[in-house]
Amino acid sequence: MEKFTLELLFQIIGIGSASGLIYKNNSLLIIGDNSGFLYEYQMDSHDLKRHPLLKNPIENTPKKDKADFEALTDFGDSLYVFGSGSTQKRNKMIQVNSSTKKVIATNDIADLYAVMQNFGEIKPEDFNIEGAIYNGERWFLLNRGNGTSNKNVLFTIRGKNLANDFTIISNTYILPKIKGVRSSFTDGILVDDSIYFLATAEDTESTYDDGEVLGSLIGSINLKTMKIDFTKKISSTHKFEGLTLYANSKEKIEFLLCEDKDSEVLETDIYKLTLDKK
Repeated sequence: MEKFTLELLFQIIGIGSASGLIYKNNSLLIIGDNSGFLYEYQMDSHDLKRHPLLKNPIENTPKKDKADFEALTDFGDSLYVFGSGSTQKRNKMIQVNSSTKKVIATNDIADLYAVMQNFGEIKPEDFNIEGAIYNGERWFLLNRGNGTSNKNVLFTIRGKNLANDFTIISNTYILPKIKGVRSSFTDGILVDDSIYFLATAEDTESTYDDGEVLGSLIGSINLKTMKIDFTKKISSTHKFEGLTLYANSKEKIEFLLCEDKDSEVLETDIYKLTLDKK
């Protein structure tokens, strides 16, 4: 997968700090890490809808108060939105009906996050979930290693629920450096037997404070071996935090990406990334 193209596809006005997205039926479902809404954008009509995830939701929530929704995944009739766990206010997992976009349940998963920190040997100040995947049998949660310990960890979780009946396996990865700074997971999706992931290098040693963006890469993890198959730098300037499958053929695979600009401006750029398979 040496050859790739990255192009700006379109811009959505009304969404800021995009951190996760799902493409389905020519529409995009998007979350922002400082917003209390789930956004639904119709790509044909350019219609944008806002669906509340919280009581009295607002956009551009003050940093100390935000739920920090960083990870979005779906399976069956449900969407699942995860807080990053980087502070005590960021431990929510919200289940949403994929048809009505109404909240089904709001769960506090602080206990799960505490077990993950202990199991993965991650300090609380270095814990920062930025990607989630569910395939009906296993959850995959990606910890972004942008704290002082650089712990990029893929957690595999099985069980009846995420509150008190689960088992955990963890795999730690050393990702490439960009401009001398170690990159760290920002999202992941499951395609066949591989997890495709985004990673960004940001000049900061904090899961809370932002730093200078140094670039982003894409890579994949083979679920059979749990080893990285490839990584490829795709930008020197963008902080890509959302990844979804757009099209997949024998010759190429296409993704849609969203960028977190760490600003209060309600604009989101959607990019198309194409990787050649030959």
